Amino acid sequence: MNKQIVDKYLPMTETAYYILLALKKPLHGYGIILAVERMTNQRIRIGAGTIYGTLTKMETDDLIKPIREEDRRKIYIQTDLGSQLLQLEINRLQELYENGIKAGDNNEKI
Repeated sequence: MNKQIVDKYLPMTETAYYILLALKKPLHGYGIILAVERMTNQRIRIGAGTIYGTLTKMETDDLIKPIREEDRRKIYIQTDLGSQLLQLEINRLQELYENGIKAGDNNEKI
């Protein structure tokens, strides 16, 4: 994997993480906004400027690709590179979580 892409995206912002996560299935921009709101119980609300700017950046970096257009809406899906990058972030978050659990247990040494 391209080190520049890894360095550019990791650690991921929550917005980038949830956009890539939502794009495991084909969606358009507004569909991504709704999917992220559902996944986060409305904690994260992505604005139009943010979503389209991020989609453009991710498409340029080959993390996502358009697969078709419906009613002037571009439908995107994550690429293999986007999937690999998302998995790296999930692994990083898993490590954070596991270390947090260990630190919370008074009997465990970090």
